[in-house]
Amino acid sequence: MIIKVFNEERKYDNPIKLSDLLDRNNITYLAAKVNNRLRELDYIISSDANVEFLDLCNTETMTIYQSTLRYVMVKAIKRVTQSAKVIFNYSISRSIFTSVSGIGGPLNQDFLDRIELEFNKIVTQDLPIKRRSVTKQEAIDYYHDAGFLDKTKILKYRTEDTVHMYECDGYMNYMFGYMLPSTRYLTKYKLKLYTPGFIIQYPRAELNGEIPKFEDAPSFGKALKEANIWGNIIDGSYIAKMNKIIEDGRAIEFINLCETRHNNSLADLGLAIKENIENIRLIAIAGPSSSGKTTFTNRLRIQLMSRNITPLMISIDNYYKSKAEAPKDEFGAPDLEHIEALDIKLFNEQMYKLINGEEVTLPVFDFDSGKSIPGKKVKLGKNQPIMIEGIHALNDTLTPSIPAHQKYKIYISPQAQLHIDDNNPISLTDIRLIRRIVRDNQFRNSSAIETLKMWSSVRRGEFKWIYPYQEKADYVYNSELTYELCVMKKYIIPLLQNIDENNEFFIEANRLIKFMKYFKEIEDKWVPCNSILREFIGGSMFYQ
Repeated sequence: MIIKVFNEERKYDNPIKLSDLLDRNNITYLAAKVNNRLRELDYIISSDANVEFLDLCNTETMTIYQSTLRYVMVKAIKRVTQSAKVIFNYSISRSIFTSVSGIGGPLNQDFLDRIELEFNKIVTQDLPIKRRSVTKQEAIDYYHDAGFLDKTKILKYRTEDTVHMYECDGYMNYMFGYMLPSTRYLTKYKLKLYTPGFIIQYPRAELNGEIPKFEDAPSFGKALKEANIWGNIIDGSYIAKMNKIIEDGRAIEFINLCETRHNNSLADLGLAIKENIENIRLIAIAGPSSSGKTTFTNRLRIQLMSRNITPLMISIDNYYKSKAEAPKDEFGAPDLEHIEALDIKLFNEQMYKLINGEEVTLPVFDFDSGKSIPGKKVKLGKNQPIMIEGIHALNDTLTPSIPAHQKYKIYISPQAQLHIDDNNPISLTDIRLIRRIVRDNQFRNSSAIETLKMWSSVRRGEFKWIYPYQEKADYVYNSELTYELCVMKKYIIPLLQNIDENNEFFIEANRLIKFMKYFKEIEDKWVPCNSILREFIGGSMFYQ
C-alpha cells in the first residue's frame, strides 16, 4: 500500500499504526486526518491513504487534548484520594473549573500541589490509553464499583448494548470523544487555585497551541455561577435529571420555569434602564453567533415600551462599506466581520447628531448590489434612546463621540452549566453550534456540513471582535434555556446523521450525536411563540 505523508509517498507491505509513521520521540502531532477523516494516533492504516498529521493549532486536535487532560486529571485525583468526587465545568479565561469534594475538607494549595505531582508522575510514566468495548452492564458495574454513580445514571438512557471506554493502567473512563494514545503527550497545562476549586488551563488552537494568559472575568464568572445555581434550583444541570423531569410528566412545567427566568431577567433589565433613562442615549447589544440577539432585542424593545420608553432601532449592518473598501482577511478575501468594514465615521456622526436632537437620513445597505442607499429620515423624541445590535455594538471605536455614561451595554450569550456526567460538561459553544446548524437549515437552506465548514471562521471573529468586550457590559443576559436541547434533539440528530462517514466533518457530527442522543424529547408545540428558541426552530411571533 502507498501512504502519502509529509509530501512524500511511502510504501508498506503490511498495515501500520499512525503513530508508527512518526519518530518515537515526536509528541508534536496528536492526531491525523486519513483521507480527510480525523483519526486517533492508534488508528491502523490498511490501504492506500493520504495522511495529514495535526498539532495543537488544529481545533479538533485541541478537543482531543482537552478530553484526555480531563481523563488523566480524574485519574490523578483518584490516586491522591480514592473517595474524591470530581466535577468539571467550562469556565472563564477559556479554562476548566474543577470542583473536588469527598476529600475530608476544603481544597487548598497543598492538596492541589499533590494533585499536580501525581499528574506529572502519570505523564512521565508514559502510560498507554487504550480504547475498549464492553457491554452496558459491564460498564455500569465498573462505574458503580469505582464510585462514578453519575455515569451509571446516564447509561440508563443508552440504547446500544455496548459501551466504549478508555483504559489506562486499570482505570477506565469515557469522555465522549477521541483520546491521545498515551499520557506522555500531556505536556502543556497549568493549574490555579480558584475558590472553591481550581482552574485547569490548556492549549488553544486559536493561540497556535499555546496556553492563554489567565484573565479574570467578574461579569462572565458571575453569570456562570448564577447558571450553576439555576441548574440546581430546577434540577436540570444533568441530562439524567432533565430526563427524570420529563418522565415524571413535568415537561411543560420545566419549559415554563425556564421561560419565566428569561421574563424575569428582561423585567430586571427594563427596570434598570428605566431608572437611568435620563442619561441613557444608546443601548448597545452584542453577543456571539446564535445567542438569540434578534429575539432578545425585540423582546427588550417591548419590555421598554411597557415602561413608556420606545427605542429607535438602528441596524449596524446598514453601515457596511462596499466589499471593495472592506479590509482583507488572511486569505485575501473581504473581511466583513472587521470593524473597519463599517463606515465608522458616518455611524458615529449620525449617532451624535441624533442624540443632540438633529434629524438624519439613515442609510440602507443593499446586499444585492453591495452598496448603501438613502433610507428614511429619523429624529429622536424626548428620553428616546437608540438601540443597536451587532457584533461590534460594545466596541467604543464605533461611537467615540458618545460619553460612556450615555451608553448602556448588554452582552447576550447562553451561559449554562450542563453536564452529561460529572466529568463531561456540555460546551457553551456546542449549544450555540447546535442552534446555528438547526437555524441555518430551517431558514437559510444550508446543510449541517455548510454550517460546520464556516464555524471556525465564525469562532475566529468572536475571539477577535466579541469576547474582548464582554467584560465592559453593564448587563449580561443569559439566553440559555435549560430545556432547549430536549426540543432540539429531533431537529439536530437527523441533520448530523446525514453526514457521510467519509466526510471531514463526520467525527464532529458524531461527537455531537454522542451526547444529544441521551436527551429525552420535549414536543416543540409547547415552546412559547416569543421564546428565544423559536429563533432557531421556527414559529416565532417576531418573524413572518
